[in-house]
Amino acid sequence: MLVPRETPLSRVHLENMLAAHAAGAHIAPACPGFYHRPKTVQDLCDHLAARVLDLLAIPHTLCPRWGE
Repeated sequence: MLVPRETPLSRVHLENMLAAHAAGAHIAPACPGFYHRPKTVQDLCDHLAARVLDLLAIPHTLCPRWGE
């Protein structure tokens, strides 16, 4: 699991992420979502952590999944 946080991404970043993906890695950029109307910075952190846990199929109660 890669969660890149720095932007802009250079060609080197992108090539390394592509190689990691080819090797089986999940890549989830740390781009906060605002559609769930976060009220605090902790809400943003929980949302990102929940998306990562979802990709790893790890149960959590950080926030509801889309559509729940």
